[in-house]
Amino acid sequence: MLGLLYCKRLQSLLAFKLKPNYVGDSIVLRSFSSIKLADNSKKDEEEQKKVSFTVSYLMNSCGLPHESAVSVSKYVKFMSPERPDVILRLLRDHGFADAHISKLIKKLPSVLLAKPEETLLPKLEFLHSIGVSSSDITNTICWNPNFLSRSLQKCIIPCYNSLKSFLDNDDKKALKVFRQTSWMTMHNLQKNIVANASILREHGVPPSTISQLLTCYPSVMALNVNKFAEYVKKAIGMEFDLSSSTFVHGLQALAQISKTTWEHKMKVYRSLGWSDDEFWLAFKRHPICIKSSEKKIMSVVDFLVNKMGWKPSDVARTPSVLCYSMEKRIVPRCSVIRILLLKGLVKKEFALSSVLLSTEKYFLDTFVIKYLDQVPYLLSIFKGKMGLLELGLEFDQKSGTKVV
Repeated sequence: MLGLLYCKRLQSLLAFKLKPNYVGDSIVLRSFSSIKLADNSKKDEEEQKKVSFTVSYLMNSCGLPHESAVSVSKYVKFMSPERPDVILRLLRDHGFADAHISKLIKKLPSVLLAKPEETLLPKLEFLHSIGVSSSDITNTICWNPNFLSRSLQKCIIPCYNSLKSFLDNDDKKALKVFRQTSWMTMHNLQKNIVANASILREHGVPPSTISQLLTCYPSVMALNVNKFAEYVKKAIGMEFDLSSSTFVHGLQALAQISKTTWEHKMKVYRSLGWSDDEFWLAFKRHPICIKSSEKKIMSVVDFLVNKMGWKPSDVARTPSVLCYSMEKRIVPRCSVIRILLLKGLVKKEFALSSVLLSTEKYFLDTFVIKYLDQVPYLLSIFKGKMGLLELGLEFDQKSGTKVV
């Protein structure tokens, strides 16, 4: 009975103390809340001081504009200039100008808090040791700043040695790939390069082509092995010359251009009068033509077909012209031919390939210098310094040229 009375008494006391309007308890709760708010306020104030100091330092010592400094301060904060000063001094000692430093910090803010002797200096010294010049070091790191966040012994040195082994120990080629390849690609490259190179060798791709593919498109050699094998099989099925650069560029296009882009480009070429067979013929002969913009494709084909009178099939058989400059090559050379035809100095139309694919020396000797006595301004036309309109002429498909 006494136990029962004691339990009821205890319950009453607990219920009484837990009532929300109990004055004594409310004071205690408010006291704890006040302490917590005060602590938070103090932390906020300290955090704000850090941000303010960091922003000021980034602007005054690193040359960042205010907006960039505020943005960078979201990722790195400090209250003392001691560590950042050492980092900036080290970078400047290794050839980094203010513009380089500003660019680097925007991309990798954490570099300002790196351990200079442990993580930064050894990597700079490694680049020097493999023959990278001071100017190339700054460009390499500004282009790919994550280099500084990777382990020298576990990642950087093994990656570089792996590249060299597949590039016949050619330091220049290895450095080129090393400088320009992202670290995610480098990681995958190191993981997949042996298997992917083996796939190429099994299909009869010579070492020189493998080296060219690795140098030009390391991201292709870094692809998942199964996907890589699929693209190689497709490229070989198109009967590319395995010892030529067309195979290298063709494989890259098949592997890295999206299905949507392929469909769009085919649609563009169809609208210009090409059949699907002509599209694939052009791609096989000059794979890079698939990368030309729609605007460039339209302007070149329109000019050659509607102004010069060549057929769409002529362009498909000579697809490299789609990558030439209209202003520097196509229009000046075609202008020379039109003037020669107009003046009766040549009696026939020339094949597109002889006009646009020939070397500059051959075209100059054959179509310009030979006729300078009769047409003194022909050299100015060839060099793009003068156009047909300045002579009172314009292109016209039916008659060659006409007076305007």
